[in-house]
Amino acid sequence: MKPAIYGALLLLATCAAAAADIPPAPVARVEAVTDTYFGETITDRYRWMENDKDPDWLPFLKQQNAHARAVLDVLPKREELLKRIQQLSGDIASPSDVQKAGARLFYLQRPVGSNNFKLFVREGGKDRVLVDPTKLDTKTSHVSLDWWRASPDGSKLVYGLSRDGSEDSVLHIMDVRSGTVLKERIPDTQAGDPSWLADSSGFFYNQLTGKVNTPERYLDSQVRFHKLGGDPARDPVLMKRGLDAAIQYDKIQAPYVIASTQSDVAVLLLADVRKEKRLYTAPLQDVLRGKAKWRQAADFADEVTDFNLQGDDLYLLSNRQHPRGRLLKTSASAPSLASAQEVVPESTLVLQGVTRARDGLYIRAMDGGISRLQRLGADGKVADIALPFDGTLRALDTDGNTPGALIIFTGWLQPAAIWSVSADGKLADTGITPKPSINVSAYTTERRFATAKDGTQIPYSLIYKKGLKLDGKNPAFISAYGSYGSAAYTPAFANRLLALVDQGAVVGYANVRGGGEFGREWHRAGQLENKPNTWRDLIAVCEDMQAKGYTSPAYQAIGGRSAGGITMGRALEERPDLFAAVVSGVGWHNPLRYVAEQNGYGEEPEWGAIADPAGFKALKSIDSYQQVVDGTKYPAVLLTTGVTDPRVAPFHPAKMAARLQTATASGKPVLLRVDFDAGHGMGSTRAQQDAEAADTYAFILSQVGK
Repeated sequence: MKPAIYGALLLLATCAAAAADIPPAPVARVEAVTDTYFGETITDRYRWMENDKDPDWLPFLKQQNAHARAVLDVLPKREELLKRIQQLSGDIASPSDVQKAGARLFYLQRPVGSNNFKLFVREGGKDRVLVDPTKLDTKTSHVSLDWWRASPDGSKLVYGLSRDGSEDSVLHIMDVRSGTVLKERIPDTQAGDPSWLADSSGFFYNQLTGKVNTPERYLDSQVRFHKLGGDPARDPVLMKRGLDAAIQYDKIQAPYVIASTQSDVAVLLLADVRKEKRLYTAPLQDVLRGKAKWRQAADFADEVTDFNLQGDDLYLLSNRQHPRGRLLKTSASAPSLASAQEVVPESTLVLQGVTRARDGLYIRAMDGGISRLQRLGADGKVADIALPFDGTLRALDTDGNTPGALIIFTGWLQPAAIWSVSADGKLADTGITPKPSINVSAYTTERRFATAKDGTQIPYSLIYKKGLKLDGKNPAFISAYGSYGSAAYTPAFANRLLALVDQGAVVGYANVRGGGEFGREWHRAGQLENKPNTWRDLIAVCEDMQAKGYTSPAYQAIGGRSAGGITMGRALEERPDLFAAVVSGVGWHNPLRYVAEQNGYGEEPEWGAIADPAGFKALKSIDSYQQVVDGTKYPAVLLTTGVTDPRVAPFHPAKMAARLQTATASGKPVLLRVDFDAGHGMGSTRAQQDAEAADTYAFILSQVGK
C-alpha cells in the first residue's frame, strides 16, 4: 500500500481532523534473505532490521514513531483518558517487594505521586528512603532499581541499578545505618541474584560474561563471591562451564550458589528459561575455599522448581509425575530423591514455592490462578491460612529466626498492600502502604469459563461497571499470555484499566494454556507442538464473550505483551474477522530469528531449537511475521517497542509492522509506537506507563466507534 493512501485511510479510521498533518508510515526497505531448514525455504524481507547499526534502522524507527504519534495524539479520547490514568496511577502507592532482616523491615514501593519505585527501610517505627533512583534521572534518561537484597542482619544492602529500562545492572552496596554507598561496583549483574552468608560478611552472585546486545550476552555466565571491602576484580569464580569436570552443563544455563541462614550446606543451582532447576549440594566452607565436591540433588528431569534448607534437611518441591507439585525431604549432605520422604502430597492446588519461618514452612500455592497460602508445621501437618479475598500473593517473605510471614496481596478491585501473617494464621494490614482514595464501588468482577475446541474449560476474568447491558455493543479488551508455565494474569488491582472501564468497556484476562494456572500439564498443553492451543483458547474466550452478549467482533480488542505477542499475532492471523483491534506490547513476532538477539539461545527449552527438525516446525508455527498474508483484511494493530529492550529485540515488532502495513487490505491502521527511553517495560517510569496506557486505550476506542 502506498504511503499517501495509507495515511489517508488512517485519517478516516481515527476520525482525526481533516487538516491534521499526519506523516505517512515509512516504506521499509526490502532486501530478501532466504534460509533453508530441512528442505524448506524461508524468505525474510526485512533481515536488515536485525542490524541496529544499519543506517536506515534508526530513521525507520523514528519515522514509524512519528507516524504513530501523529495518529495517536489526535485521537478524541486520548487526553481525557490520560488525565484519568494519571489520577489513578498517581493516587495510589504500589508495593512490589518486602524483606525482614534482623530488626529492620525493607520494602520496595512506588509512593503516591512518585514517578518510580523507591526502596525504604522501617526501623523503630520510622521509615526512611534508602535508594531513590529518581534522584539519578536526567532530562533525557532515567534510572531504575532492578533488584535488591538486604543482608541477614539488616546491616548491609546489595542492589542493582540500570538506565533507560535496559536492565543492564551495576551492583552497588550500601551501609544501611548510615546510608553510605560503599566503593565497590560490579557490572554485568542483570541476573545477579545475590545470596548473603549468614554472618552478612559477603555474598555469592551471578555475573554475565557476554557482550551487551549480542546473542552471547546471556551465555556462559559465572558465579563469583564478593567479600565486603574487597576488590570486585579479584572476586573468585566459583562456578563456570569447564571449571569443574564433574559438573557439565549447557552454555544457556546460568549457575547460582545459594547460602542459607539455617544450614551449613550451600546449594549450586543451574537454571535456564524453564521453571525446573538442577541442584547440587556441598559444605559451605568447602565452597568458599574453592574446594567443593558437589553432590547432585536433582536433575532437570526431576522437575524440581523450588527448595529450602534447614540443617541437614533439604526440602524439594517436585512436579515429576505429580504435575501440581508435592514437597519432598531428603538429606542435604547426602541427597537422594529415590529415598526422599513425601511431606506434602500432591493435591488440587499448584505448589509454587516454599520459604521457612521459625514456626514452619510457608507454602505459596495457586488454584486456577487464585493464590492460596499454607503452612507445614513441626507436627508434619499442613494448615490452610485464610486470605481475605480471592487475589494474588505478589510476594511472600519469612525469616527463619522469626515466626510468621509478610506478604504483598492484591485483587482485581483491591489495591496491593503489605500484610503480616502471625504464627496463629491471622492476617493484618501493616499499614505500610496507604489506602488509596480510589472509589471502586461502581465496578464488579466476574470469573467465567469458555469451552475450547477440544472441550477444555478455559477460565477468564472480567471487570466492568455495574449495570452492564449484554447487547453486544460494549468495547472489550481481553489480554492473554500463555508461556513458560507462568500464571501471568492473576488478580491484580485494575488501576489504570479503570479509565477504560469508565468508558463502558469490559476488560478481561484469559488464562490460556501454556501458562501455569493449573500446573505443569496446563503448561505442556500450550507448549511446542501444542502451542496453537494458546491462541485458540483466546479465540474461544472471545467467542464465548460474544455469544453471551458482552461484546461483538466490531467491539472486540485483544492484547498481550512479550511472549504474548505470539498469542496476538497468531490469533489475528487465524481469525482476523473476530477482532476490531489488536495490541501487541514489546511482542515476539519473528521467533525463527531468535539466533540474532541477545535473549535467544536461552529460550530453546521453551520454544524448540532451530537446528532440530521438531524445533524448527514448532518455531515456524508461532512465527506470526512469517505468516502474514497479502490482501487479508486485518484488524487495526498497535505494536510497541523500546529501543533498549534486552528481552525482545526491537526488530520483532518492527518487522511485523512493516509486513502488516504492506499486506493489510482492510484500510485499518497498523502503528508502531517506539519508546526511545525504555526497554521491555521493567524499569519504565509511571509517566511512561501512563502515556502507553492512554495511547492503547484511545486506540482501542477509536477502532470500536467510541
